Amino acid sequence: MKKLNFTLLVLAFTVMTSFTLLNVNGYEIGSVATDFTLKNIDNTNVSLKDFKSAKGFIVIFTCNHCPYAVAYEDRIMALDKKYKSLGYPVIAINPNNPEKQKEDSFEKMQVRAKEKGFTFPYLFDAGQKIYPQYGATKTPHVYILQKTAKGNIVKYIGAIDDNYSDESAVKVKYVEDAVDALLNNQDVKIKTTKAIGCSIKF
Repeated sequence: MKKLNFTLLVLAFTVMTSFTLLNVNGYEIGSVATDFTLKNIDNTNVSLKDFKSAKGFIVIFTCNHCPYAVAYEDRIMALDKKYKSLGYPVIAINPNNPEKQKEDSFEKMQVRAKEKGFTFPYLFDAGQKIYPQYGATKTPHVYILQKTAKGNIVKYIGAIDDNYSDESAVKVKYVEDAVDALLNNQDVKIKTTKAIGCSIKF
């Protein structure tokens, strides 16, 4: 019985540790983000290398169901409209397991994107392989990448701005400030902020 209890204890610790590692490991400022190939809502596969003329990327882990993500949808669309032509397109990724949250299924992603008129790729992280590489823990969670000779360098991690609930009350636009700095060959002043949103469902 003692041996069985010990085995169960070890198993429980291993599972808890794996979940913890899943959420805390990931990219830091200055990390080189590896490319990925994920399925888009139009059933094509999308990779960062497909964007030949891009200067970088606004990678946003987001989803359908989370009220924080929904609150930011129009702002995400505005970011893509403003910065895509300047070389920093939005790349949205749904990291959630649809078995845990049915509203975040690929089919529901297609419906939501059509309803809102998304102008950016909305990719499905099948098997949840990409978000742990980044270290994303929330929806939404933003990673700004700058394309360089060394690869796509992480320049900012965190929230879109400082007020998810009221766009009119936003005082600091973290993502816009970061991309504007990069476009002007300046250092990003605020490199990390706390992402506010729903926990990723795995």
